[in-house]
Amino acid sequence: MEYMILIHVEEMTQSPAPGTPEFDESMGGWMAYNQMLMDGGHFVAGASLMPVTTATTIRSTVGGAPSITDGPYAETKEQLGGFYVVEASDLDEALALAAKIPVPATLEVRPIMFRPDAPR
Repeated sequence: MEYMILIHVEEMTQSPAPGTPEFDESMGGWMAYNQMLMDGGHFVAGASLMPVTTATTIRSTVGGAPSITDGPYAETKEQLGGFYVVEASDLDEALALAAKIPVPATLEVRPIMFRPDAPR
């Protein structure tokens, strides 16, 4: 079964520039985590998100015109920073995989609903 791991973190205002030793050090844990998922046959998809300042929110209601605003859906200290979609045998395995994410974060793990129209 596939599970989505949503990674909520306090957004960093500054991060090391790519190509610097500091950047390589900060990415080391992520690269090892990605490799662990791939080696175990768990990796389906994953990505980091651009900063919350790049977000645009669309709100719609039944019968109403969509409202478009700059910024995230909710003003919170922690922001959705990225996600993984993993293959796991059950929720316990998905939680164990999520617990290995190499940063302090709030993690939301949810099973992905089967869609008969989606390619498998």
